[in-house]
Amino acid sequence: MEHSSTSAATKELMQNQKLQTLSGFRDFLPAEKQKRDYVVDIIRKCFESYGFLPIETPTLEQLALFEGQIGEDEKLFYKFKDYGGRDVALRYDQTVPSARFVAQYQNELVFPFKRYQIQNVFRAEKPQRGRYREFMQCDADIFGTTSPYADAEVIALSLEIYRQIGFKNVTALISDRALMKDIPYAAIVAIDKLKKIGKDGVIQEMIEKGIAETEAKSFLNRIETMQPNDRLNTIFSYLESAGFPKEWYRFEPTIARSFSYSDGPIWEIVVPEFTAGSVMGGERYDGLVNQISGRDIPATGFAIGFDRTIEAAEQLGILPASVQSVKVLVTLFDEKTVDASIKITTQLREAGIITEIYPALDKLGKQFKLADQQQIPFVVIIGEEEQKNQQITLKNMKTGEQALYSEKELILELQK
Repeated sequence: MEHSSTSAATKELMQNQKLQTLSGFRDFLPAEKQKRDYVVDIIRKCFESYGFLPIETPTLEQLALFEGQIGEDEKLFYKFKDYGGRDVALRYDQTVPSARFVAQYQNELVFPFKRYQIQNVFRAEKPQRGRYREFMQCDADIFGTTSPYADAEVIALSLEIYRQIGFKNVTALISDRALMKDIPYAAIVAIDKLKKIGKDGVIQEMIEKGIAETEAKSFLNRIETMQPNDRLNTIFSYLESAGFPKEWYRFEPTIARSFSYSDGPIWEIVVPEFTAGSVMGGERYDGLVNQISGRDIPATGFAIGFDRTIEAAEQLGILPASVQSVKVLVTLFDEKTVDASIKITTQLREAGIITEIYPALDKLGKQFKLADQQQIPFVVIIGEEEQKNQQITLKNMKTGEQALYSEKELILELQK
Protein backbone atom coordinates (compact mmCIF):
# COMPACT_ATOMS: atom_id res chain seq x y z
CA MET A 1 0.00 0.00 0.00
CA GLU A 2 2.83 2.41 0.85
CA HIS A 3 4.53 1.68 -2.49
CA SER A 4 1.25 2.27 -4.31
CA SER A 5 0.71 5.58 -2.49
CA THR A 6 4.23 6.75 -3.30
CA SER A 7 3.76 5.88 -6.97
CA ALA A 8 0.49 7.80 -7.10
CA ALA A 9 2.12 10.86 -5.52
CA THR A 10 5.02 10.67 -7.95
CA LYS A 11 2.62 10.37 -10.86
CA GLU A 12 0.63 13.40 -9.68
CA LEU A 13 3.85 15.42 -9.31
CA MET A 14 4.94 14.51 -12.85
CA GLN A 15 1.53 15.43 -14.22
CA ASN A 16 1.63 18.83 -12.48
CA GLN A 17 5.11 19.46 -13.88
CA LYS A 18 3.84 18.68 -17.38
CA LEU A 19 1.13 21.30 -16.90
CA GLN A 20 3.60 24.12 -16.22
CA THR A 21 5.55 26.27 -18.65
CA LEU A 22 9.33 26.31 -18.43
CA SER A 23 10.79 29.08 -16.28
CA GLY A 24 11.00 32.29 -18.28
CA PHE A 25 8.42 31.15 -20.85
CA ARG A 26 4.75 32.11 -20.78
CA ASP A 27 1.24 31.34 -21.94
CA PHE A 28 -1.20 34.17 -22.60
CA LEU A 29 -4.90 33.87 -21.86
CA PRO A 30 -7.29 35.43 -24.42
CA ALA A 31 -7.86 38.74 -22.58
CA GLU A 32 -4.10 39.30 -22.18
CA LYS A 33 -3.35 38.26 -25.75
CA GLN A 34 -6.00 40.68 -27.02
CA LYS A 35 -4.31 43.55 -25.15
CA ARG A 36 -0.93 42.56 -26.54
CA ASP A 37 -2.35 42.39 -30.06
CA TYR A 38 -3.96 45.80 -29.52
CA VAL A 39 -0.53 47.31 -28.80
CA VAL A 40 1.13 45.37 -31.65
CA ASP A 41 -1.45 46.81 -34.05
CA ILE A 42 -0.58 50.34 -32.91
CA ILE A 43 3.13 49.65 -33.37
CA ARG A 44 2.63 48.09 -36.80
CA LYS A 45 0.52 51.03 -37.98
CA CYS A 46 3.20 53.47 -36.80
CA PHE A 47 5.91 51.51 -38.63
CA GLU A 48 3.92 51.53 -41.84
CA SER A 49 2.87 55.17 -41.51
CA TYR A 50 6.60 56.03 -41.60
CA GLY A 51 7.12 53.93 -44.73
CA PHE A 52 8.83 50.90 -43.15
CA LEU A 53 8.37 47.49 -44.81
CA PRO A 54 7.88 44.16 -42.98
CA ILE A 55 10.32 41.25 -43.07
CA GLU A 56 10.67 37.94 -41.19
CA THR A 57 13.75 35.85 -40.45
CA PRO A 58 14.03 32.25 -39.15
CA THR A 59 13.90 31.36 -35.47
CA LEU A 60 17.11 29.33 -35.88
CA GLU A 61 20.34 30.76 -37.33
CA GLN A 62 23.92 29.60 -37.59
CA LEU A 63 25.68 30.21 -34.27
CA ALA A 64 28.57 31.90 -36.08
CA LEU A 65 26.19 34.68 -37.17
CA PHE A 66 25.83 35.89 -33.58
CA GLU A 67 29.27 35.09 -32.21
CA GLY A 68 31.44 38.17 -31.68
CA GLN A 69 28.53 40.58 -32.32
CA ILE A 70 26.70 40.82 -29.00
CA GLY A 71 29.49 41.39 -26.48
CA GLU A 72 29.37 40.10 -22.90
CA ASP A 73 25.87 38.69 -23.27
CA GLU A 74 26.95 35.83 -25.54
CA LYS A 75 26.56 33.70 -22.41
CA LEU A 76 22.80 34.14 -22.88
CA PHE A 77 22.68 32.37 -26.26
CA TYR A 78 20.41 29.35 -26.59
CA LYS A 79 22.84 27.30 -28.66
CA PHE A 80 23.17 23.63 -29.56
CA LYS A 81 24.09 21.22 -32.34
CA ASP A 82 21.27 20.24 -34.68
CA TYR A 83 20.78 16.73 -36.07
CA GLY A 84 23.19 17.58 -38.87
CA GLY A 85 25.94 18.39 -36.37
CA ARG A 86 25.79 22.12 -37.15
CA ASP A 87 26.28 24.74 -34.44
CA VAL A 88 23.05 26.75 -34.31
CA ALA A 89 21.39 29.31 -32.02
CA LEU A 90 17.88 30.54 -31.40
CA ARG A 91 17.39 34.12 -32.55
CA TYR A 92 19.02 36.25 -29.82
CA ASP A 93 17.90 39.54 -31.33
CA GLN A 94 16.53 40.74 -34.66
CA THR A 95 19.26 43.20 -35.57
CA VAL A 96 21.95 40.64 -36.40
CA PRO A 97 19.61 38.43 -38.50
CA SER A 98 18.31 41.51 -40.34
CA ALA A 99 21.89 42.50 -41.14
CA ARG A 100 22.41 39.02 -42.59
CA PHE A 101 19.10 39.39 -44.49
CA VAL A 102 20.09 42.73 -46.03
CA ALA A 103 23.52 41.45 -47.07
CA GLN A 104 22.01 38.30 -48.58
CA TYR A 105 19.29 40.08 -50.54
CA GLN A 106 20.99 43.41 -51.23
CA ASN A 107 20.51 43.06 -54.99
CA GLU A 108 16.75 42.67 -54.50
CA LEU A 109 16.27 45.58 -52.10
CA VAL A 110 15.96 49.31 -52.75
CA PHE A 111 18.22 51.48 -50.60
CA PRO A 112 17.87 53.24 -48.26
CA PHE A 113 15.90 50.20 -47.09
CA LYS A 114 13.46 50.80 -44.21
CA ARG A 115 12.56 47.52 -42.50
CA TYR A 116 10.44 46.50 -39.55
CA GLN A 117 10.18 43.14 -37.83
CA ILE A 118 7.90 41.82 -35.08
CA GLN A 119 8.98 38.38 -33.83
CA ASN A 120 10.08 36.56 -30.68
CA VAL A 121 13.68 36.32 -29.50
CA PHE A 122 15.31 33.94 -27.02
CA ARG A 123 17.79 34.62 -24.23
CA ALA A 124 18.89 32.42 -21.32
CA GLU A 125 18.16 35.24 -18.87
CA LYS A 126 17.58 34.89 -15.15
CA PRO A 127 13.78 35.39 -15.13
CA GLN A 128 12.70 38.50 -13.23
CA ARG A 129 10.30 41.40 -13.62
CA GLY A 130 10.39 42.55 -17.23
CA ARG A 131 12.89 39.85 -18.25
CA TYR A 132 11.89 36.58 -19.88
CA ARG A 133 13.63 33.85 -21.85
CA GLU A 134 11.27 34.16 -24.80
CA PHE A 135 9.86 37.57 -25.57
CA MET A 136 8.65 39.72 -28.42
CA GLN A 137 10.72 42.46 -30.01
CA CYS A 138 9.45 45.09 -32.41
CA ASP A 139 12.31 46.49 -34.51
CA ALA A 140 12.64 49.21 -37.12
CA ASP A 141 15.85 50.00 -39.04
CA ILE A 142 17.11 52.03 -41.97
CA PHE A 143 19.89 50.40 -44.03
CA GLY A 144 22.08 52.07 -46.61
CA THR A 145 22.75 55.60 -45.35
CA THR A 146 25.04 57.26 -42.80
CA SER A 147 22.92 60.43 -42.67
CA PRO A 148 22.04 61.76 -39.20
CA TYR A 149 18.55 62.33 -40.58
CA ALA A 150 18.11 58.56 -40.68
CA ASP A 151 19.03 58.37 -36.99
CA ALA A 152 16.61 61.19 -36.27
CA GLU A 153 13.86 59.48 -38.27
CA VAL A 154 14.01 56.23 -36.28
CA ILE A 155 14.19 58.12 -32.98
CA ALA A 156 11.15 60.16 -34.06
CA LEU A 157 9.37 56.91 -34.97
CA SER A 158 10.12 55.40 -31.58
CA LEU A 159 8.73 58.46 -29.80
CA GLU A 160 5.64 58.46 -32.03
CA ILE A 161 4.91 54.84 -31.11
CA TYR A 162 4.79 55.67 -27.41
CA ARG A 163 2.66 58.72 -28.09
CA GLN A 164 0.19 56.61 -30.08
CA ILE A 165 0.03 53.94 -27.36
CA GLY A 166 -1.05 56.72 -25.01
CA PHE A 167 2.01 57.62 -22.93
CA LYS A 168 1.99 61.27 -21.83
CA ASN A 169 5.48 61.39 -20.42
CA VAL A 170 8.41 59.56 -22.03
CA THR A 171 12.01 60.58 -22.58
CA ALA A 172 14.51 59.56 -25.24
CA LEU A 173 17.99 59.58 -23.68
CA ILE A 174 20.41 60.12 -26.56
CA SER A 175 24.18 59.98 -26.91
CA ASP A 176 26.77 58.95 -29.50
CA ARG A 177 29.30 56.12 -29.22
CA ALA A 178 31.63 58.26 -31.38
CA LEU A 179 32.12 60.43 -28.29
CA MET A 180 33.52 57.34 -26.53
CA LYS A 181 35.86 56.20 -29.31
CA ASP A 182 38.99 56.38 -27.11
CA ILE A 183 37.37 54.58 -24.17
CA PRO A 184 37.81 50.77 -23.88
CA TYR A 185 34.74 48.61 -24.47
CA ALA A 186 35.04 47.09 -20.98
CA ALA A 187 34.72 50.59 -19.50
CA ILE A 188 31.74 51.41 -21.73
CA VAL A 189 29.91 48.26 -20.59
CA ALA A 190 30.51 49.19 -16.94
CA ILE A 191 29.44 52.83 -17.40
CA ASP A 192 26.23 51.65 -19.07
CA LYS A 193 25.24 50.26 -15.65
CA LEU A 194 25.71 53.61 -13.85
CA LYS A 195 22.04 54.04 -12.88
CA LYS A 196 21.85 50.48 -11.56
CA ILE A 197 25.08 50.23 -9.55
CA GLY A 198 26.18 53.85 -9.01
CA LYS A 199 29.58 55.47 -9.53
CA ASP A 200 31.42 53.31 -7.00
CA GLY A 201 29.97 50.16 -8.56
CA VAL A 202 31.00 51.28 -12.05
CA ILE A 203 34.56 52.04 -10.97
CA GLN A 204 34.80 48.74 -9.09
CA GLU A 205 33.58 46.81 -12.15
CA MET A 206 36.20 48.51 -14.33
CA ILE A 207 38.90 47.64 -11.81
CA GLU A 208 37.75 44.01 -11.80
CA LYS A 209 38.13 44.03 -15.58
CA GLY A 210 41.78 45.09 -15.33
CA ILE A 211 41.42 48.88 -15.63
CA ALA A 212 43.51 50.90 -13.18
CA GLU A 213 41.46 52.89 -10.63
CA THR A 214 42.81 56.26 -11.81
CA GLU A 215 41.93 55.40 -15.41
CA ALA A 216 38.50 54.14 -14.37
CA LYS A 217 37.72 57.43 -12.63
CA SER A 218 39.05 59.35 -15.62
CA PHE A 219 36.87 57.41 -18.09
CA LEU A 220 33.76 57.99 -15.98
CA ASN A 221 34.52 61.70 -15.57
CA ARG A 222 35.10 62.12 -19.31
CA ILE A 223 31.76 60.58 -20.17
CA GLU A 224 29.83 62.50 -17.52
CA THR A 225 31.20 65.84 -18.81
CA MET A 226 30.80 65.23 -22.56
CA GLN A 227 28.81 67.61 -24.75
CA PRO A 228 26.68 66.81 -27.85
CA ASN A 229 28.49 66.67 -31.20
CA ASP A 230 27.19 67.99 -34.54
CA ARG A 231 25.36 64.73 -35.36
CA LEU A 232 23.44 64.86 -32.10
CA ASN A 233 22.60 68.53 -32.56
CA THR A 234 21.16 67.66 -36.00
CA ILE A 235 19.02 64.94 -34.38
CA PHE A 236 17.72 67.31 -31.70
CA SER A 237 16.86 69.91 -34.35
CA TYR A 238 14.99 67.26 -36.37
CA LEU A 239 12.95 66.15 -33.34
CA GLU A 240 12.05 69.76 -32.56
CA SER A 241 10.92 70.36 -36.15
CA ALA A 242 8.89 67.13 -36.01
CA GLY A 243 6.87 68.62 -33.14
CA PHE A 244 7.99 66.48 -30.22
CA PRO A 245 7.98 68.26 -26.83
CA LYS A 246 11.51 69.23 -25.77
CA GLU A 247 11.09 67.35 -22.50
CA TRP A 248 10.65 64.15 -24.53
CA TYR A 249 14.35 63.97 -25.53
CA ARG A 250 17.69 65.00 -24.11
CA PHE A 251 21.43 64.38 -24.29
CA GLU A 252 22.47 61.70 -21.79
CA PRO A 253 26.22 60.98 -22.01
CA THR A 254 26.22 58.05 -19.56
CA ILE A 255 24.06 55.70 -21.62
CA ALA A 256 26.36 53.40 -23.55
CA ARG A 257 24.31 50.52 -25.04
CA SER A 258 26.61 47.57 -24.30
CA PHE A 259 26.18 45.82 -27.67
CA SER A 260 29.61 45.64 -29.25
CA TYR A 261 28.23 46.52 -32.70
CA SER A 262 27.00 49.99 -31.60
CA ASP A 263 29.14 52.64 -33.30
CA GLY A 264 27.19 55.92 -33.62
CA PRO A 265 24.14 57.56 -32.08
CA ILE A 266 22.62 55.48 -29.28
CA TRP A 267 19.40 56.04 -27.40
CA GLU A 268 16.96 54.57 -24.93
CA ILE A 269 13.39 55.51 -24.07
CA VAL A 270 12.41 55.63 -20.43
CA VAL A 271 9.05 56.18 -18.77
CA PRO A 272 9.81 58.20 -15.60
CA GLU A 273 6.99 56.58 -13.60
CA PHE A 274 8.13 53.08 -14.58
CA THR A 275 11.12 51.91 -12.54
CA ALA A 276 11.88 48.52 -14.12
CA GLY A 277 14.23 50.03 -16.72
CA SER A 278 14.18 51.44 -20.23
CA VAL A 279 11.38 50.33 -22.53
CA MET A 280 13.27 50.65 -25.81
CA GLY A 281 16.82 50.90 -27.08
CA GLY A 282 18.46 51.81 -30.37
CA GLU A 283 21.79 52.52 -32.00
CA ARG A 284 23.64 53.09 -35.24
CA TYR A 285 25.65 50.04 -36.29
CA ASP A 286 27.43 50.87 -39.53
CA GLY A 287 29.98 48.06 -39.24
CA LEU A 288 27.69 45.12 -38.46
CA VAL A 289 26.73 44.12 -42.01
CA ASN A 290 30.38 44.40 -43.00
CA GLN A 291 31.51 42.17 -40.12
CA ILE A 292 28.96 39.54 -41.09
CA SER A 293 29.31 39.64 -44.87
CA GLY A 294 32.20 41.88 -45.88
CA ARG A 295 29.67 44.21 -47.55
CA ASP A 296 29.60 47.87 -46.54
CA ILE A 297 25.97 48.72 -45.72
CA PRO A 298 25.48 51.23 -42.86
CA ALA A 299 22.42 50.97 -40.62
CA THR A 300 20.56 52.52 -37.72
CA GLY A 301 17.50 51.40 -35.79
CA PHE A 302 15.86 50.28 -32.56
CA ALA A 303 14.15 47.42 -30.73
CA ILE A 304 11.12 47.95 -28.52
CA GLY A 305 11.08 46.03 -25.26
CA PHE A 306 7.51 44.94 -25.81
CA ASP A 307 6.89 43.31 -22.42
CA ARG A 308 8.24 46.27 -20.50
CA THR A 309 6.15 48.59 -22.66
CA ILE A 310 3.03 46.55 -21.83
CA GLU A 311 3.93 46.55 -18.12
CA ALA A 312 4.47 50.31 -18.13
CA ALA A 313 1.19 50.90 -19.98
CA GLU A 314 -0.66 48.66 -17.52
CA GLN A 315 0.93 50.41 -14.54
CA LEU A 316 -0.14 53.82 -15.86
CA GLY A 317 -3.62 52.61 -16.79
CA ILE A 318 -3.44 53.68 -20.43
CA LEU A 319 -4.59 50.38 -21.93
CA PRO A 320 -8.32 49.66 -22.28
CA ALA A 321 -9.73 47.51 -19.50
CA SER A 322 -10.67 44.97 -22.14
CA VAL A 323 -10.25 44.79 -25.88
CA GLN A 324 -13.67 43.76 -27.14
CA SER A 325 -13.63 41.84 -30.39
CA VAL A 326 -16.89 39.89 -30.78
CA LYS A 327 -19.86 42.25 -31.10
CA VAL A 328 -22.73 39.81 -31.38
CA LEU A 329 -23.51 36.21 -30.43
CA VAL A 330 -26.03 34.39 -32.63
CA THR A 331 -27.91 31.78 -30.61
CA LEU A 332 -29.18 28.42 -31.81
CA PHE A 333 -32.84 28.27 -30.73
CA ASP A 334 -33.81 24.81 -32.05
CA GLU A 335 -33.24 22.48 -35.01
CA LYS A 336 -35.94 24.17 -37.08
CA THR A 337 -34.25 27.58 -36.96
CA VAL A 338 -30.58 26.54 -37.20
CA ASP A 339 -30.39 27.35 -40.92
CA ALA A 340 -31.77 30.85 -40.33
CA SER A 341 -29.23 31.44 -37.55
CA ILE A 342 -26.37 30.32 -39.79
CA LYS A 343 -27.63 32.56 -42.59
CA ILE A 344 -27.78 35.72 -40.44
CA THR A 345 -24.35 34.90 -38.98
CA THR A 346 -22.90 34.85 -42.49
CA GLN A 347 -24.65 38.12 -43.42
CA LEU A 348 -23.38 39.88 -40.30
CA ARG A 349 -19.80 38.75 -40.96
CA GLU A 350 -20.03 39.88 -44.59
CA ALA A 351 -21.18 43.28 -43.29
CA GLY A 352 -17.95 43.55 -41.27
CA ILE A 353 -19.53 42.80 -37.88
CA ILE A 354 -17.49 40.40 -35.73
CA THR A 355 -19.95 37.62 -35.01
CA GLU A 356 -19.83 34.42 -33.02
CA ILE A 357 -22.40 31.65 -33.40
CA TYR A 358 -23.07 29.36 -30.46
CA PRO A 359 -21.72 25.90 -31.36
CA ALA A 360 -24.46 23.69 -29.84
CA LEU A 361 -28.19 23.39 -29.24
CA ASP A 362 -28.25 24.41 -25.57
CA LYS A 363 -30.73 26.21 -23.39
CA LEU A 364 -30.96 29.93 -24.19
CA GLY A 365 -29.97 30.73 -20.61
CA LYS A 366 -26.67 28.94 -21.09
CA GLN A 367 -26.07 30.79 -24.36
CA PHE A 368 -26.82 34.14 -22.69
CA LYS A 369 -24.41 33.22 -19.90
CA LEU A 370 -21.63 32.68 -22.45
CA ALA A 371 -22.28 36.12 -23.95
CA ASP A 372 -22.22 37.67 -20.49
CA GLN A 373 -18.99 35.91 -19.48
CA GLN A 374 -17.25 36.96 -22.70
CA GLN A 375 -18.68 40.50 -22.48
CA ILE A 376 -20.34 40.20 -25.88
CA PRO A 377 -22.67 43.23 -26.03
CA PHE A 378 -25.46 41.84 -28.25
CA VAL A 379 -27.25 38.52 -28.73
CA VAL A 380 -29.34 37.52 -31.77
CA ILE A 381 -32.29 35.15 -31.32
CA ILE A 382 -34.26 33.50 -34.12
CA GLY A 383 -37.06 31.31 -32.81
CA GLU A 384 -40.00 29.84 -34.70
CA GLU A 385 -42.07 33.02 -34.28
CA GLU A 386 -39.28 35.26 -35.59
CA GLN A 387 -38.65 32.91 -38.50
CA LYS A 388 -42.36 32.87 -39.36
CA ASN A 389 -42.54 36.70 -39.41
CA GLN A 390 -39.10 37.11 -41.07
CA GLN A 391 -37.84 39.02 -38.08
CA ILE A 392 -34.88 38.77 -35.72
CA THR A 393 -34.70 39.53 -32.00
CA LEU A 394 -31.70 41.55 -30.83
CA LYS A 395 -30.96 41.62 -27.12
CA ASN A 396 -28.74 44.28 -25.56
CA MET A 397 -26.81 42.40 -22.86
CA LYS A 398 -26.00 45.57 -20.95
CA THR A 399 -29.54 46.92 -20.63
CA GLY A 400 -31.47 43.68 -21.10
CA GLU A 401 -33.70 45.37 -23.71
CA GLN A 402 -34.92 43.39 -26.74
CA ALA A 403 -36.24 44.59 -30.10
CA LEU A 404 -37.35 43.03 -33.39
CA TYR A 405 -35.62 43.85 -36.69
CA SER A 406 -35.60 42.79 -40.29
CA GLU A 407 -32.28 41.46 -41.62
CA LYS A 408 -31.37 44.83 -43.16
CA GLU A 409 -32.46 46.76 -40.06
CA LEU A 410 -30.42 44.45 -37.83
CA ILE A 411 -27.26 44.98 -39.85
CA LEU A 412 -27.72 48.77 -39.80
CA GLU A 413 -28.35 48.72 -36.05
CA LEU A 414 -25.20 46.70 -35.34
CA GLN A 415 -23.09 48.86 -37.65
CA LYS A 416 -23.83 51.98 -35.59
